[in-house]
Amino acid sequence: MTLDLASFAKDRGIKYFMISYTDLFGGQRAKLVPAEAIADMQKNGAGFAGFATWLDLTPAHPDLFALPDPSSVIQLPWKKDVAWVAADCVMEDQPVDQAPRVMLKRLIAEAAKEGLRVKTGVEPEFFLISPDGDKISDEFDNAEKPCYDQQAIMRRYDVIAEICDYMLELGWKPYQNDHEDANGQFEMNWEYDDALQTADKHSFFKFMVKTIAEKHGLRATFMPKPFKGLTGNGCHAHISVWDLDGKTNAFADKEMPFGLSAQGRTFLGGIMKHASALAAVTNPTVNSYKRINAPRTISGATWAPNTVTWTGNNRTHMVRVPGPGRFELRLPDGAVNPYLLQAIIIAAGLNGIRKNADPGRHWDIDMYKEGHTVTGAPLLPLNLLDALREYDKDEELKAALGKSFSSAYLKLKHQEWNAYASHFTDWERQTTLDI
Repeated sequence: MTLDLASFAKDRGIKYFMISYTDLFGGQRAKLVPAEAIADMQKNGAGFAGFATWLDLTPAHPDLFALPDPSSVIQLPWKKDVAWVAADCVMEDQPVDQAPRVMLKRLIAEAAKEGLRVKTGVEPEFFLISPDGDKISDEFDNAEKPCYDQQAIMRRYDVIAEICDYMLELGWKPYQNDHEDANGQFEMNWEYDDALQTADKHSFFKFMVKTIAEKHGLRATFMPKPFKGLTGNGCHAHISVWDLDGKTNAFADKEMPFGLSAQGRTFLGGIMKHASALAAVTNPTVNSYKRINAPRTISGATWAPNTVTWTGNNRTHMVRVPGPGRFELRLPDGAVNPYLLQAIIIAAGLNGIRKNADPGRHWDIDMYKEGHTVTGAPLLPLNLLDALREYDKDEELKAALGKSFSSAYLKLKHQEWNAYASHFTDWERQTTLDI
C-alpha cells in the first residue's frame, strides 16, 4: 500500500517537503513544497526546467516533473517540520530514461526477472574542512598516520555523534565511525540494504553530513582528492546478491574458493571485464584521477587501486573478497553519483552472469610494492578523458545502462573535460612562462 504523504505530514507535524532528484553529475536538486500542496505533487510531481540542471535537455524541452517516491520519505531529524523525499523524473508522463534513479530502478527490475536481488553497502569518506575550503578544520590533526586517531575523532565528536544519532533515529543501524587515513578525514558506516534503499540513503547521507557540518561552522567535502599528499575520499561498495525473498545469498558457496559461488564469480567477472569503462561513472571527475593514480601519501599508502586486479582479503587491489558471499569494489570515490554507482554495478554484474564472464586469476601480492610484477591486467584510466573513451568503446555496458543515458552522460562529461582542458592554471605559468 502506497504511503499517503499528506497523511504522513499531518501525523508527523510536517510543514514542508523537499522533493529531490539527483542529476547526471550527482547534483541534488529540490523544490520545497508546503504540506498543503503535497497531495497534488504526489499525483503529478513537482515541475522543473530540466535544462537548468545536469541533464541532456534543452530550454525547448517540456517541463520535467519530479514524482516523489513515498517509500523513500525521511523526516529531517534536525528539522522535524521538513521531510525529504527522493523523486523519479518524468516528462509528458513517461520516465526520463537518462535520469539516474529511473535507470537504477529499471536495472533492479532486470535483476529481479532473473530471480536476483542486489544488496549493497557503501563506505563514503569525507573531510571536515574550513568554510573557505583551503585547509582541514582541525589544526591539531597533523599526525603522520592519523587513521583511527582517538584524540582527533573526539575533537570532532559533536559533529560525528550528531550525524550518527540521526542515523540511529532513522533506523539505518549505523555500527561504527572512525577517523580515516588522511588528516581531517572521517568515515561512517551503516547496515547494507537493497540497492535502491542504499542509493537513497547515500544521497541523503551526503546532504545530512554537509548540513550538520555547516551547522557547526565547518564544511564537509566528498571531493576525491581535496589535498595533495593526503589520502583521497573513497566510496567502497560491498556487494552481495540474494534470491528474491532476501533470505538466501546467491553468492555464497562454502565449497568454492573464497566462499564465492559460481554465479557470484561470473558477477565478479562482469565487474572485472568492464572495469576500465566503469571508471567513467565510479570516478566521474577530473580530480578523481588524482586519487586512483596518486603517488604515495604522507601516511604511506593511497588505499586506492590503479590496476584491474582482484584478491582475497587484501586492500591493495581493485576488488577484494573479504569473506564468503560478498566482495568489495574499492574503485569508486566520493564524487560518485549514489544512483549511478548502484546502477553500473548491477549492469556490469548482470552482463557477467549472462556472458559467463571469468574474473581471471586472483593475486595475493601487495600491489603497492609488487604491482609491477603483474602481467595481463590493464591499468585503470589515467584521466577522465581516457575513462570516457573506455566507456564509449564498451558497447555491452552502454547498452545495459541505456542509449539515452549513455549518450547524455558522454556528451555532458566530454563538455566538462573540454572546459577543464581549456582552463589555464598556475602550474602552466610556473612551468612554461620562461621557456
